[in-house]
Amino acid sequence: MPLPRRWLTSMMTRYNGKSILIDCGEGTQIAMKEKGWSPKPIDIICFTHYHADHISGLPGMLLTMGNAERTEPLLMIGPKGLTRAVNSLRVIAPELPFEITCREITEPEQTFSFDGFRIETFRVNHNVVCYGYNIVIDRIGKFDVEQAMQLNIPRNYWNPLQKGEIIEIDGKTYTPDMVLGSPRKGLKVTYCTDTRPTDSIVRNAAQADLFICEGMYGEPEKAQKAKEYKHMTFYEAAQLAKEAGVRELWLTHYSPSLIRPDDYMPEVWKIFPNAVAARDGRSVDLLFED
Repeated sequence: MPLPRRWLTSMMTRYNGKSILIDCGEGTQIAMKEKGWSPKPIDIICFTHYHADHISGLPGMLLTMGNAERTEPLLMIGPKGLTRAVNSLRVIAPELPFEITCREITEPEQTFSFDGFRIETFRVNHNVVCYGYNIVIDRIGKFDVEQAMQLNIPRNYWNPLQKGEIIEIDGKTYTPDMVLGSPRKGLKVTYCTDTRPTDSIVRNAAQADLFICEGMYGEPEKAQKAKEYKHMTFYEAAQLAKEAGVRELWLTHYSPSLIRPDDYMPEVWKIFPNAVAARDGRSVDLLFED
């Protein structure tokens, strides 16, 4: 539940002019405004599942977007039942100046591809159908100018080749692999909440640059409660981060009773040193390696 000084868990990712929101519980748009961000440019809203603390802020968010005179279509992604859940919530937000498209996840693991990035979804283990998300930016190999010149490829075709296009000219065919080196390391963010630890999380979060994971309980004595309600402790999340080989772990989705999450971090660091007890508004710029 939202607290006077703590909002509910959600994540905003911005890349190459696109904005992606994952989960939209009560007060999400207020948390965004506190950060200085606007909901108007959101292109995609994803939902892990349909418990109220992950979707009940949607009607207000949609109305705010509409009042900002947004006209661009909005895509939503979520488990089966997404269309029904959205339409039910829209009873109090029926008239919007933009179109909403719903794409439901139908497989245990499913990928949605977009221009320059992809969203990977994977089933986790909660007491309702729930999914984790990867946002992945692949990076092609470096353009080899010397090789392009040796092949006498006209300069005006270099850029299309770099973008993956195949060029046919004067009976000759040029393909991107002729002038591009091996693929370089891209970027990957994994977001996972409301679940017990699973092998699918380790596999899908592997080598993530940032792993945002629920840590419902920091108190060691609440391990049994975490199992009962299909949630995770700080230490289970840290173990997942260790096994997945991620670069950094942000803990989130704290129990309302967890007032000082920092108190439990020394034990977390023994398992996974590069872990953070995240707070509202935390953000980072992830950069390519070179």
